[in-house]
Order: sequence, then C-alpha cells, then structure tokens
Amino acid sequence: MRIFVYEHVTGGGFLAEETGKVPPSLLREGRAMVEALAADFAEIAGVEAHLMQDSRSKGVWPCAVHVHEIATAQQHAATLEDLAERCDWTVVIAPEIGRALEACCRRVQAAGGRLLGPGLKAVRIASDKHLTAEHLAAAGVPVPAGVALGPGQALPADFSYPAVLKPRLGAGSDQVRLLPDCRSAALSTPSRLERFCPGVAASVAMLCGPAGLFPLVPCRQRLSDDGRFIYQGGQLPLAPHLAERAVRLGRRAVAALPEPAGYLGVDVVLGTASDGRNDVVVEVNPRLTTSYVGLRAAAAVNLAAAMLDAAQGRVPRLSFRPVAVEFDPDGTVRERSEPS
Repeated sequence: MRIFVYEHVTGGGFLAEETGKVPPSLLREGRAMVEALAADFAEIAGVEAHLMQDSRSKGVWPCAVHVHEIATAQQHAATLEDLAERCDWTVVIAPEIGRALEACCRRVQAAGGRLLGPGLKAVRIASDKHLTAEHLAAAGVPVPAGVALGPGQALPADFSYPAVLKPRLGAGSDQVRLLPDCRSAALSTPSRLERFCPGVAASVAMLCGPAGLFPLVPCRQRLSDDGRFIYQGGQLPLAPHLAERAVRLGRRAVAALPEPAGYLGVDVVLGTASDGRNDVVVEVNPRLTTSYVGLRAAAAVNLAAAMLDAAQGRVPRLSFRPVAVEFDPDGTVRERSEPS
C-alpha cells in the first residue's frame, strides 16, 4: 500500500506564489506534523510512505520514506498529481488560509487520488470560522455567539466586549486578537467577531470512518496570554472530569459535519461550570493537528495504523501509556511517568 503524506508548506506549495515568505510558525508546525506522520506510516508493514519536500527546506526523514524534491512550481504541480494518482491514500496537511487546504484536497481528487481525511464538504465548512460556528449552532452544538464582518466594516458598538476577532479563513492563531472595545481594531480581511469565553483551552482529536468516531486523549492547549492566543504547544492528559467534557463536545462537533473521515481536531473552551454548561467549540480542524506529535508520544500503538483502520471501516485499536506529555509546536516532546 502506498501512502502520500502531502504537507503544503514544506512540500513546495508556496513555490506557486514564489514568495519564499512562509510564516515561521506554519513552517515549524508543518515540519513537525509531516515528520511524525511519515515516520509512523513508514513503520507499518506493507506500507510505502511518500512525501514531497521543498528543495529550500532540507529535512532528515526516516530511511523508509520516499522523498520527492521540488524545485519549481511546475514540478510541484506535476509531482502532486502523479503521487495522488499512484498512491492508495493521500493525507493532506495544509493551512486553511486562503482556502489552501480545500484547494489541495480538490487537486488530489481531480488527479484520481483518495483522501485519507475529511471530504470536500466538511473541509469547506470547517475552513471558514464563521461558517463552522453557524453550522455547529444549527446542529445544537454550543459555540460562542458571534457575527461575520467584512473588510473595512466597523466593529459593532452593541456587541459584548471583550471579544475575540479572528480571520474567517485563518490557521495557527494568525491575526487572532482579544479586543477590549469596538475602537481597538480595523478590519482588513473577512473576519468573525465572537464572545470571549473564559475557561480551559483544550483540544480533542477524532479518528473517523464508516465504523464510527474514535476519540484520542484530549490535550490542554498552551496559548500566549498577551491577547493574541499564540499557540505554544500542549500537554496531556487532562483531568478526567475535563477530558470527559472535551470528548463529549468533540463528538458532537465532528458528528455534525458531513461524512467525517480520517483525523479531525476540535478546539474547545471548557468553562468554569462543573457540569459543562458553559463549554463551547471554538474551531474544527479538518486535518492533522500539531497535537499528533504529543499523542503519538503517549500512544502504545501506531496512530497512523489506527487512522488507516478507521478509514477502512475497522474499529481502530487505541491504547495510551500512563505518562504525562508536554509538546511544543516544533515537535519537541517531554514526558514523565504518571500513576496508573
């Protein structure tokens, strides 16, 4: 079986723009995710892992991984289509910025490839922060109250502040800000303004397929406290009462999406009420997330193999070691033993 792991940032996707100005945070997280996933696929008997690499960003890869160097935008397009067609599955890891993730998924399918991940309907919804919130709210999933705003539009004076302003098509906390009042920002891109919800920032990943939804261990998110919510990594496990609430909310969010498949990550805020009545979903990532590097460090099984099982309609075997894990956006992992 051939698996194509396509990570847009390190795999040459930005060559098409010829900017060479990849945000450092996206480069670090993209590298960490593709290295971790490719290594796990390479360990599965009978699986041949392929990936593309921008020739400007050298990396050390597992010896069993087939690396295809990309030097031009034309070479990027041809190699992407060739690998998507020849491989049995393609995992797409790309930022939602400018609908890059959706565009990559479309190219894979147009080339005859099969996505090991959510389909285009789910990707389109989850790539848009406001559309996601509206879709989940319509399904009865709790989300922060919010409004959509266009470029140049004034912030509404009658909204409840402090509030969170985020690009509708964003990723990695880029341009996310906590606003004290309606005079504190000017809009340059389509945005969502939503109520600030205090609590514990957490994430829960789901492996999805015909056999159902299978939650992984929920993680606490480490975010900057300067009002920009910069992602600084995460840690696991959560306290049991918080983990239960995160899983319950994550299940509802993923189940509300059309035909979820592969790996999805749900970001939540767990409020101060112990019964979870103030818990909300703030984002759904229809792709691999940086939490994967921490989850695989704690897993007693190969998570890439579990992802394949779920996608092929089998119940994945999931088991985690009794350890506490802290991980950074660049893939650095620290762990210590926990009581059983």
